[in-house]
Amino acid sequence: MFRSPIAWLLGSLLPATMFPAASASAQDLLPKAPPQTAPIVLTNAVLHTVAGPVILGGSLWFLDGTIRAVLAADQKPELPAGSTPIIIDLQGKHVYPGFVSAHTSLGLEEIGMVRQTVDTDEIGEVTPEALALTAVNPDTTAIPVARSNGILAAAVFPRGGLLPGRASVIQLDGWTNADLAVRSDAGPVVSWPARSFGTPRRGRRSETPREDPATAVQKARQQVTDTFTAARAWLKARTADPSIALDVRHLALVPALRGEVPVFVLADQLEQIESAVLWAAEQNLRIVIVGGGEALLCTELLKRHKVPVILEGTHKLPRRDDSPYSEAFELPAQLEKAGVRFCIASGSDFSQERNLPYQAATAIAYGLDPREALAAVTLRAAEILGVGDRLGSLTVGKDATLLICDGDPLELTTKIEQAYVKGRQIDLRNKQTELAKKYRERYRQLDKR
Repeated sequence: MFRSPIAWLLGSLLPATMFPAASASAQDLLPKAPPQTAPIVLTNAVLHTVAGPVILGGSLWFLDGTIRAVLAADQKPELPAGSTPIIIDLQGKHVYPGFVSAHTSLGLEEIGMVRQTVDTDEIGEVTPEALALTAVNPDTTAIPVARSNGILAAAVFPRGGLLPGRASVIQLDGWTNADLAVRSDAGPVVSWPARSFGTPRRGRRSETPREDPATAVQKARQQVTDTFTAARAWLKARTADPSIALDVRHLALVPALRGEVPVFVLADQLEQIESAVLWAAEQNLRIVIVGGGEALLCTELLKRHKVPVILEGTHKLPRRDDSPYSEAFELPAQLEKAGVRFCIASGSDFSQERNLPYQAATAIAYGLDPREALAAVTLRAAEILGVGDRLGSLTVGKDATLLICDGDPLELTTKIEQAYVKGRQIDLRNKQTELAKKYRERYRQLDKR
């Protein structure tokens, strides 16, 4: 339709004036936490170590962002000579490792309806060279909101094409992307094409919608296979002859080919999961299934190939009309009973990331052991993501990434009172807490009239 020059000018200028405002409204204005400068000793606490027993009246101290000792009630910390420690008597408060969100777009999205603020999707179907960390916004307001409910680390996933890029594990405090990094390259992501319902892959519509669905799926799967095959051939050739030109796309897959990192395969349906596991076995790749909606139907296969599952939340509707209403609620307990290694992610929009603890709590209500539920959002998540040596439990040598609360953090009524990310005390304020204070002040003013 023809548009006048004035209409065209207004149409081109209005979005440009709107986007900065949208971006500014999503900017976190709180300063980042300063580095730890002295030993911090937490005493008289209930220590939920996750990797070991719960310690009543225990003590924990950390320095330079690392846990140096986890002590029983009758043990005294041996601090560095000449140091001036900060001693905090918790008076029976609870200390937990920070929660780890195992699958999220936190920091990659601001406003879903504004394309300029969404950085989850690289152009192209096969872009393993894209690294999620580089697109994360350290100043997003979504991070403080998640952090205030105990989520202190997260695995950030790209999405869109068949191989949309590589996931990154981040801690939720830092001035720059480099500050956030726990593991920049956690592993490539593969959106495994699904045969059911004619949906060739997650994240995008098929570029050839009129093509036979089965043929389109077969072609897409072959494209994934060819990508890894080409990378393996390039690696072999370059190892033999270092003068061969560098290929960043092939290079991005080298850690996965060497088994240093897993391949994260997005798959929900039974046929998807089974074919992805068999494909990985043929390719000699370590994989992690992300989604796993029908993982219960192939537990023996998952156990035989030692494939863990990142479950995308428990707060979901049944997959089919004839499925029980509690299907997603019961799945974690059923996988635990079957012996499948898993963790729980939120499975929700990034803005709901703060509800991760309650996803685990729902699983408890439907049969999952409380200790296993806690591990599913802490230690197991960290281990499956390849950062179990740094996160997920209160263990000597790990990062001092932990939270202090007045009860069980999986309970809605519990308040997170303090949090530390690698030894740095975090400001738990966020946009929501400040708005609550603002509008409560209005009614306080009305009461004084």
